[in-house]
This record gives sequence, C-alpha cells and structure tokens, in this order.
Amino acid sequence: MKKVGLYFGTFNPIHIGHLVIANHMVEFSDLDEVWFIITPQSPFKTKQSLLDNHHRYQMVFEAVQDYPKLKPSKIEFDLPQPNYTINTLLYLEEQHGAEYQFSLIMGEDNLKSFHKWKNYEAILEHYSIYVYPRISNGKVENQFEGHSKIMKVNAPIMEISSTFIRNEHKKGKNVKPLLPAPVWKYMDEMNFYR
Repeated sequence: MKKVGLYFGTFNPIHIGHLVIANHMVEFSDLDEVWFIITPQSPFKTKQSLLDNHHRYQMVFEAVQDYPKLKPSKIEFDLPQPNYTINTLLYLEEQHGAEYQFSLIMGEDNLKSFHKWKNYEAILEHYSIYVYPRISNGKVENQFEGHSKIMKVNAPIMEISSTFIRNEHKKGKNVKPLLPAPVWKYMDEMNFYR
C-alpha cells in the first residue's frame, strides 16, 4: 500500500513554500506521495481574492509537473459544501482505501487548533498526522504532545504566505522568485491578483 500525505489548502496561489514542504515530506519521511487537496470556493463565502477552483487546480498542476511524487487533487470540488476534513478522508477511503493509506499533513499552527476540528478524535484514531514547524503563537494541546499518531517532521520553516504574494503583486512588487516558474507564467498571463 502506498502511503499518501494529504496537504490541504486553498493554494491561492501555490508558492515555493508549499512545494518545499511537500517535497520535504515525501523525501524525508515514510510517505510515498503527497496530494495537494485544493479547498474549493465555499458557496456561502464569496471571497473576492479567491480564484476559481479550476484556476487554482491548474496552478497546482503546473507547479508539480517536475515532481512525480507530488499530485494535484480536486477531490473536494465535488463534495457537498460546507465540507469537513473528516468527510474528505472518508470519501478517499471509500474510493481508494484498497491502494492507499492516507495521512494528514499540517503546520504546527494548525495542530494548535486541531482540538476544535469536527470529529478530530476520529481523525486521530484512524489517520496519522505529519506536522511541519511553523512560527506561531499559542501552544499545542497536551493531549497531542508525544501522541503516537502525530509525527513531527523537521522540515524547513517557510514563512511565505499566499496572502503576502497577492498583496505585494497587487502593489506592483516583483514576487516572481516566490513562485514556481510555471505558476508565475500562468498567473502573469491570466493577469491574476492585480
């Protein structure tokens, strides 16, 4: 069975920080692949800065072309909204449970609020979580410290955000070095985030 790490996000846009983390997970842990699970635009929230699902999928697709162990996934686009991680995991299990063993990938900042997630106990009972370091406030709940299903991976700390990229690009700053080349090309040609 292939071990697959699921890396959730809006990827609006995907940047080199995302790629560095995903590649580190697949090269320096026991994961065989990392799937980028692109979170869809919520029908209940129309966030102006969030690009359409297909454009964000296309940018992830472009970004991972040279990385055979990294895959884009639009699995959540067809799930009922609002969606929760537990639903995605159950759906993936139903579809691919025979071939893949799924785990979650999250930043340490998300682990700090993990106890607020819907059905977090069920997630922890059935899935491993691979945590990468983030600089953030607050502390990890005691119940998660040293938990057998939570693996801390000593990945590089990436302090790049999609919000920063969008905001600075809009101001006319050169954000090209923060993006994989094909993502920059697509973003520039489509005139996004201006």
